[in-house]
Amino acid sequence: MGLSTLTLQKVLALPACHENSVRLLTHLSEHCDMSGPLEGIKILDLTTVISGPSATMLLADQGADVIKIESMHRPDHARGAGNANQSVTSVFLNNNRNKRALALDLKTEEGVEVFFKLAATADVVIQNFRPGVVDRLGIGEDALRSRYPGLIYVSISGFGDEGPLSHKPVYDPIIQAISGLTTVQAGSDAERPRLIRTIVPDKLTGIVAAQAISSALVQKLRTGEGQHVKLSMLDAVINFLWSSDMGSQTFVGREVEIARAATFIDLIYETTTDYISVSAMTNQQWQSLADAVGRPEWKEDDRFKTPALRDLNANERLEMTQAALKTESAAYWLERLEEYGVPCAPVLTRSAMINHPQVKANEVLLETEHPVAGRIRQARPAAQFSSRPYSTRQGAPKLGEHSLEVLSEIGLNEEEIEQLINNQVIAGSE
Repeated sequence: MGLSTLTLQKVLALPACHENSVRLLTHLSEHCDMSGPLEGIKILDLTTVISGPSATMLLADQGADVIKIESMHRPDHARGAGNANQSVTSVFLNNNRNKRALALDLKTEEGVEVFFKLAATADVVIQNFRPGVVDRLGIGEDALRSRYPGLIYVSISGFGDEGPLSHKPVYDPIIQAISGLTTVQAGSDAERPRLIRTIVPDKLTGIVAAQAISSALVQKLRTGEGQHVKLSMLDAVINFLWSSDMGSQTFVGREVEIARAATFIDLIYETTTDYISVSAMTNQQWQSLADAVGRPEWKEDDRFKTPALRDLNANERLEMTQAALKTESAAYWLERLEEYGVPCAPVLTRSAMINHPQVKANEVLLETEHPVAGRIRQARPAAQFSSRPYSTRQGAPKLGEHSLEVLSEIGLNEEEIEQLINNQVIAGSE
């Protein structure tokens, strides 16, 4: 369904400074059979590795036209990182599907000129260079804002634009360390800090960036105004942690160190066969757990009468639970705990997870054919839209795969494109 007549009337009544919004809304209204809710949105993606590419892939999955701009001399590092088949890495595949690729040398005047022509047709520019780099290249927010006031410009950094660490190189473990996440993962301030063995800060930043871009697009449609969206990995993780892990720092003047294990969710438990996860959070669930494992005396133990007391006595509670569960098999306990209404699940390896009945029922894993990498398995976007079932438009592109196509769309003729190729400003796919 297209946009409402009322919405279009309101936007079409806006002054000339809202030209981009009018263009966008008109385009959207003409596309009733859309590939996703963001059909008609054009995004210039200058990002590399995970945080930025995961954000733009999420938006591409939702229908946006994402043009991935890379240097032919220094392409996205993810193209050469991790498990690969036919020289295509899983990291690159899993963060860059549904995008088009342009190989462009932004260190040349001609390359910058091409970029500005592209920006004239775009709704969003996103970059995750170190602070100051885009300004030195001449494609920073100020330079583009002066020409395109309706543009949404997104800057992702590691630490932020200011401060003693702002210009330092950053990787996911560094953010885990400085944000307090490694201490949270340890369970207490007194324990050895532990990394989470997946790149939470990078991927979390990508999700936050995608949400922020969507919000900025809504405002642009309402007002015609663009803006500069700034986001640091450090800020994203601190905000993420505060909802459940920073209670000790919430009350000003009453901060406390967490010297004991601050367990909010029960641990992984060993059985006679495999590991299982059990979480008895409410009073009813705790009482049901006590009955399920044949320990009715737990229900009358003053240490465990309330959630607060069970948290205070977490170590004792977890030790007792582990001792009880170690007496039977995983299959036995999963069936019995389910019978008593206690939340539980098997602990699966990655290879076992992909074949679990619930995962199959959700149809979250899709298999597609990639022209270079062959048959691949990926997770579809988690959010599903009733207006249009998800389908992969194309796999992650080769370097510069769509260079000629993209430049033709902004009005460059064959002679101009040939000149750019000869001057090594752009490159097509091999």
